[in-house]
Amino acid sequence: MVEKNLDEVFEQDFEEETQAPKAETVATSAPEEAPKGGYSLDEAKVDEQDDEKQWYVVNTYSGREKIVADYLEKRKISMNQENYIFRIVVPEREELVLDKNNKPVMNKKTNEPKKKIVNLYPGYIFVEANMTDLAWYIIRNTPGVTGLVGSSGSGTKPFPIPKEDMLPILKEMNLYVPEVRTDFAVGDVVYIAEGAFAGQEGTITSVNDVEKTAEVNVVFFGRLNEVVLPFSSLDKSAAK
Repeated sequence: MVEKNLDEVFEQDFEEETQAPKAETVATSAPEEAPKGGYSLDEAKVDEQDDEKQWYVVNTYSGREKIVADYLEKRKISMNQENYIFRIVVPEREELVLDKNNKPVMNKKTNEPKKKIVNLYPGYIFVEANMTDLAWYIIRNTPGVTGLVGSSGSGTKPFPIPKEDMLPILKEMNLYVPEVRTDFAVGDVVYIAEGAFAGQEGTITSVNDVEKTAEVNVVFFGRLNEVVLPFSSLDKSAAK
């Protein structure tokens, strides 16, 4: 949905979103900023897309990561960009609240340790997208977004981060779902995503299409080991 003046669409959306309860903990007024990168939204082309979806790092105001993610999630829906902007991740982890002696603080009512949510990457959110011109415009002009890693803001699209760098983040968030492939072949170099050899790479020496497993040569403690692994734990696209 590309309107003649899509800046007006953004402005209307911003006003609607500031009424959302999720925005109560941060400033609800959208920052007044000129479109970054030298594009107007009228110039953004929906049909110019990369070959595949990839992960990008988006800079935000520290402390506003979740509200920025909420804005962007709504924006992609209102602009019919679900096929171009996919997962939007704010990496967080639950940790125990500790006192000055490094001991857990107990909840007096439940007598259980207190816990808190910790942002693992303050000032950043991670977006999976096919970076069309329109998707790029929408992301960089979302309230609270201050830039994208790898983009100069002068017409240069951001560069994606390697898939293997995203795997630890997705696994930390329990968001990693291995792509089960059946096109493995002898000689393929694969990244091992799960199991005792997770995080390592190896070379396939044989494939069992019936059992959906492959024998993989992996270097472990300086020695070459041949292990049998399920297809679901192997990832060709993440191998260097």
